[in-house]
Amino acid sequence: MTTSTPQDLIIIGNGMVGHHLVEQLVERGDAAHFRITVFGEERHPAYDRVHLSDYFAGRDAADLALGEADFYSTHAIRLRLGEAVTRIDRDRREVVTDQGRYRYDSLVLATGSYPFVPPVPGAEAGTANRLVYRTLDDLDAIRAAASADNARRGVVVGGGLLGLEAANALTSLGLDAQVVEFAPRLMPVQLDEDGGAFLKHKIEALGVGVHVDRATTEIVAGKDYRYRMNFKDGEALETDLIVFSAGIRPQDALARECALEIGERGGIVIDDECRTSDPEIFAIGECALWDNRIFGLVAPGYTMARCAADALAGAFRGPESAAERFEGADMSTKLKLLGVDVGSIGDAHGVSDGAISYRYSDEASGVYRRLVISGDGKRVIGAVLVGDNTPYDTLLQYAQNGIALPEDPASLILPSVEGAPTLGADALPDGATICSCHNVTKGAICETIDAGAGDLGAIKSETKASTGCGGCAALLKSVVDHELEARGVEVDRSICEHFAHTRQALYSIVRVEGIKTFSELMEKHGASSTPSLGSSSAPKLGCDICKPAVASILASCFNEPITDAAHIPLQDTNDTFMANMQKNGTYSVVPRIPGGEITPSKLRVLGEVGEKYGLYTKITGGQRVDLFGARLEDLPDIWGELIAAGFETGHAYGKSLRTVKSCVGSTWCRYGVQDSVGMAIHLENRYKGLRSPHKLKFAVSGCTRECAEAQSKDIGVIATEHGWNLYVCGNGGMRPRHAELFATDLDDEGLIRTIDRLLMFYVRTADRLQRTSVWREGLEGGLDYLKAVILDDSLGLAEELEQQMADVIDSYECEWANAIQDPEKLKRFRSFVNDARPDPDIIVTEERGQLRPA
Repeated sequence: MTTSTPQDLIIIGNGMVGHHLVEQLVERGDAAHFRITVFGEERHPAYDRVHLSDYFAGRDAADLALGEADFYSTHAIRLRLGEAVTRIDRDRREVVTDQGRYRYDSLVLATGSYPFVPPVPGAEAGTANRLVYRTLDDLDAIRAAASADNARRGVVVGGGLLGLEAANALTSLGLDAQVVEFAPRLMPVQLDEDGGAFLKHKIEALGVGVHVDRATTEIVAGKDYRYRMNFKDGEALETDLIVFSAGIRPQDALARECALEIGERGGIVIDDECRTSDPEIFAIGECALWDNRIFGLVAPGYTMARCAADALAGAFRGPESAAERFEGADMSTKLKLLGVDVGSIGDAHGVSDGAISYRYSDEASGVYRRLVISGDGKRVIGAVLVGDNTPYDTLLQYAQNGIALPEDPASLILPSVEGAPTLGADALPDGATICSCHNVTKGAICETIDAGAGDLGAIKSETKASTGCGGCAALLKSVVDHELEARGVEVDRSICEHFAHTRQALYSIVRVEGIKTFSELMEKHGASSTPSLGSSSAPKLGCDICKPAVASILASCFNEPITDAAHIPLQDTNDTFMANMQKNGTYSVVPRIPGGEITPSKLRVLGEVGEKYGLYTKITGGQRVDLFGARLEDLPDIWGELIAAGFETGHAYGKSLRTVKSCVGSTWCRYGVQDSVGMAIHLENRYKGLRSPHKLKFAVSGCTRECAEAQSKDIGVIATEHGWNLYVCGNGGMRPRHAELFATDLDDEGLIRTIDRLLMFYVRTADRLQRTSVWREGLEGGLDYLKAVILDDSLGLAEELEQQMADVIDSYECEWANAIQDPEKLKRFRSFVNDARPDPDIIVTEERGQLRPA
């Protein structure tokens, strides 16, 4: 029997899960059956906790808000922020706050969880030695503590997911971040022993201290810092602030007080409809205990919200309506912690009976992968990934959908295996979950396309796929593109709205037609003009996507100075001022030091310039010296002195060749078989003017001991007794990839010729901002195809590619040398258009004898 009388529905909690419940009721048209009141203990309306660390990257509460500001009022829902519910009166069906009593017919507890703070003597609530990382107010407190009394170091107690996020926040605040974890490894729930060790090594390499297997016994006053943390093993660590992120506990106090059933270790017991022991009270999210389990991710919380919405609306829909029931959740996660990829799927520890594990470990590039399959060898049941999440989507689909394993299961985690299985969108069943946050299957996406959604944006809007944590974005795009093409729909791969062409097509147009300016390209090949500022035919001026891309293409083809008047409007900040902008508004100065070889006299000049202009000086991993902290108005004078001493721009700001790293080779080393330094200098001087879709890094090693780490570079050269082995398309960074052996025992001429061809083919065919590694992975035919094009000239392009490289080399000119000779170009180098005074907001402090941003 259904009812038509509106009922009073109260939702306690305005977090992500409580907000999602309201959205579900509104979107399904069920909100009209209720008079809904939502209580939020915080002063902010529901916001995105998944991306909480973005708060320290410049986003504010409004940026993180879930939905429009008027969402609740538009749908006649009362939102009472800053009003905490203190008691539930089940006999009278009322909730009590300090502002009154409110009646309910149905009640939903979405109270979430609270941070667990171990009972450590000396940790005082409300002070800088007992901070937590949970809410925006918590983050404000952390920021205040970091800025108080020139704080230098911050410690996070807890090396789990939230703990590492908190460490990232401390780093973004300019603090020396340290992580203390009670367990013997980081992320002990998600990672196995080897995965935890790899993650520890990578995070330490980023400058974050990691202390595992440490129990804090007390916090006392420090000597060099504000506090001292004493550990059980007798060690100690001093710090200025302490953030506790040692796990969460379900926020179940209201339920306990009104005698709802509570689990032995906390949590409000619920059934498959998310009902508590009182059938008119529901619990969803991290406060709820289902099958004796708490689910600490947003995706299971969203599923609970959908189940509760179905149960609430059942009285109005009638018994024949299908209701979703909560049946547990996949706790697989794909994360990026301090820039490091981490993935965990299913039984990541291999504890299932008879489980079989395959492991891949690459210490050089910091990549670890573990694949766990069932005892019968038929199914993927778990995986661990550290350093590179590339296989995550494929492995997750194998695990979730029981897809039959390839003959060699290890091929799923081995890099660059010829013949390794690829799991394309066509291989996924309709029931495959693409977006776990919103429970969107491949079948639902197909239905949305068949109903008229014709692009990715429309599909995301209709299904909400990829609008949660965003981890499924790449897989979603792959599925959408495949399904659109399968229906005969041409997938739009235009670079942006202003050009109905790909980056590759624009390159060909510019090259073939000899177009040398953005305005000419826009006039001839841009999208149709739109009315603007009173003119009915004013052309669009481009955007932040097409302008830098076209600037790069023009430079790749004709190598004209990027500071010329026609090209300046296309450049981003770094290219405009030919220097990398730093976080305090100053710039870096990076002269080229080919092959890392530098004379004592040039070293003296760098020291003198650094002292004269008060620059922070650092030797980089690319074997050159970076000078940081240059004011905009000082850049021309600094470069004037450097150029006079024989230096030239190092292109550290550009999508171009950065460095060619080398060992000392046969000149000094007793193991060296070729002159690696000489070859590195030759390569750097040859390709130093080449603009490309993304930055390029080379290395040359004088023997197979590989001291220059050539196999992690876009172009890697390793000496042999008979010449040079060439490795291509590797890179470090956020997603390291080993370079692949391309040719062996090349002589000097053959090496240069091969690199010329390969680089120009990359420049011609790669997408915008596409590293050589990603470009190579996307080539149909793989490495064999690339070898055929470059080594065997299968496309008949060899001579053309070589000539194009020769044109780039012949037209090279140091951009800074060009700029300082032109008074008009120098006018840009001032902080204020109408005032020559320096920027007064740049403040520095001294650290280790050098200046750094305050």
